[in-house]
Amino acid sequence: MPLSHFCFYSAFFLSGLGLAFHRTHLISALLCLESMMLSMYIALSAWPIENQATSFTLIPMLMLSFSACEAGTGLAVLVASTRTHGSDHLHNLNLLQC
Repeated sequence: MPLSHFCFYSAFFLSGLGLAFHRTHLISALLCLESMMLSMYIALSAWPIENQATSFTLIPMLMLSFSACEAGTGLAVLVASTRTHGSDHLHNLNLLQC
């Protein structure tokens, strides 16, 4: 396995671990999701260059647009939850109380 693949896999795995274990604030969960998307974007950008396949060059742009939509939606949820609950702690967010 090349070193670049190991870096992409380890960045994605560490972001997943951060998402699984550091779930106190909504902003930390959003940052872990963004780092997962960033590692996927970099890996998908490097993949057509390594394989010399020009047909897959639009996939990273599609991934980047979904990542921007996810970030915007996450920040909107963060602002809405902070306004209604007073903080961004995840233990305060309960769907059964809405």
